[in-house]
Amino acid sequence: MTVRRLAVFDMDGTLLDSLPDLAESCRELLAFYGLPALSDTMIRIMIGRGVAVLVSKALAVARSLVGERAPVVDEAEAAARFMALYMPRLTRLSRLFPGAEDALRALRDAGWELAVCTNKPEAAAREILHALDVADLFVAVGGGDSFAVKKPDPAHLLGTIAMAHGQADRSVMVGDMPPDWLAAEGAGCPFVYAAWGYGQQPPEGGQWQAGSMAEVPALLETILPV
Repeated sequence: MTVRRLAVFDMDGTLLDSLPDLAESCRELLAFYGLPALSDTMIRIMIGRGVAVLVSKALAVARSLVGERAPVVDEAEAAARFMALYMPRLTRLSRLFPGAEDALRALRDAGWELAVCTNKPEAAAREILHALDVADLFVAVGGGDSFAVKKPDPAHLLGTIAMAHGQADRSVMVGDMPPDWLAAEGAGCPFVYAAWGYGQQPPEGGQWQAGSMAEVPALLETILPV
């Protein structure tokens, strides 16, 4: 029996415009340590490699602004504190990107299975999907803590594909940041660059790019027509 086609989506910056809530949580965290606030623009480029990296980068930039007066911060403790701030406000300001839900439903109607592969903790990702009424569209959610590794390690993407009962050569990864396309490259999956997301530039030599979620269904049909 032929394995059904699988569309795997990154979450932050691809399906979800989560920057407002992530940025506010970062600023609350920095304020707790007496550090200066960072703008959305500064935080935007820190997103994509998981909570620990986001917190580490935010602390490093904020501490550099203070110089020698910067407090010493335990980054593991700070990451836990960030999650305590972020979990209650997962979808306070965050929304699906325009056209996302329609695109997902169009893919489902065309026979595609859908999955999420995100470096965000799995519980947070699932709660967001439920809150936005799209959880039922996805057959698998591979979070940043679902496996021993996370993107850009291809094992994260391959693990998500396995959860969805898919195959790498019957799957397409859609994402906006280097961890997404590096994972896809390592897993042997076609990759679509989400040009509307948080990434600063597409991968070198990238073959496929979409300017909006509305373009994704037709593009995926071109990549894997049957």
